[in-house]
Amino acid sequence: MKNPPSKSIDKVLALFVALLVGFGFLIFSSASLGLLARDGASFGSVATSQFLFGIVGGGIALFAMSQLHYRHLRRYAFYIFLLTVLLTLAVFIPGLGMTHGGATRWISIGGFTLQPAELLKLGFIIYVATWLSGMRDVITDTVKGTLPFVAIVGSVGFVMLLQPDTDTFLIMGAAAMAMFVTAGGRWRDVGLMFVSAVLLLAIVAMVRPYIMDRLTTFLHPERDPLGSGYQIQQSLIAVGSGGFSGRGFGQSIQKFEYLPEPIGDSIFAVYAEEFGFVGSSLLILLYLGFTFRGYKIAGQAPDLFGTLLVVGFMTLIICQAFLNIGAMLGVAPLSGLPLPFISHGGTALLATLTMVGIVLNVSKYRETKRGA
Repeated sequence: MKNPPSKSIDKVLALFVALLVGFGFLIFSSASLGLLARDGASFGSVATSQFLFGIVGGGIALFAMSQLHYRHLRRYAFYIFLLTVLLTLAVFIPGLGMTHGGATRWISIGGFTLQPAELLKLGFIIYVATWLSGMRDVITDTVKGTLPFVAIVGSVGFVMLLQPDTDTFLIMGAAAMAMFVTAGGRWRDVGLMFVSAVLLLAIVAMVRPYIMDRLTTFLHPERDPLGSGYQIQQSLIAVGSGGFSGRGFGQSIQKFEYLPEPIGDSIFAVYAEEFGFVGSSLLILLYLGFTFRGYKIAGQAPDLFGTLLVVGFMTLIICQAFLNIGAMLGVAPLSGLPLPFISHGGTALLATLTMVGIVLNVSKYRETKRGA
């Protein structure tokens, strides 16, 4: 027998998020000190952006989305998706888009930068959840189910690869695949899509040398220690220097001039150096707790749309987190993906907290068995 919907957010998940955000800002603040030793970098501007746009703005978005019934998103899913696609394409407008490191992924307005792909993640998951929940009866049909699903994912892939932002598209594809399986998609179709994705990645790697360099560096990190292997070498030095209990908060040496992007995708290495094996294990446990609680909410959602929303958002966030950590430990290729809740990026934190707000809203209507 089931209990009626609780009408209150899941406090356990909210606690995990609060710990990740609060703990994450301390880690970010320490890593940001490394900017003081770098020409042209501003500690004050990045800290202000992270706090005001990411934490404050993201907190407001989390609260707002936790209050708005998630089913309203279904009504406007296509328009949300279309808007985020158009906003992402706006990076190619001369004078508006900004290029950095060979990639065109940002919009610059009045001194502020925005990465629209982070918002596209939101629109994409909402639209795919809407589409799959409406097509559940024909999802096993190749023509009516699988091929249109591939077309939706492929259209987003085209937009992302133009920038290029292969890494973000890969985690979006992983989230979409998890949603497809949850909606009742056949494992045979999943296998075919996975093989196709691997072949596509191989083709992209041949066309875009930087992807091939990442794969080669992953297999042979010692081959070019001053070139393509520099980041992983410096990351491993930082992690190893942390030992069992770490150097102490703020005491990282690698963040000063050695680690590329100490506040970005290398931030876990800074954290591991300062807090060691103990602190790293604690952070990973926080992510695991966040993950298990989120998927539990998905299993208790009152409808398929709610389940798919939670599965999509949770898969997106946790895949990104563990790919980032894995890359810094040398067990996954370097990706350039930020560490959710922690790395620099006001847009990324805003989008992530918005996703969490939707998950918390779904948790308000979860159905649980008596005694559970």
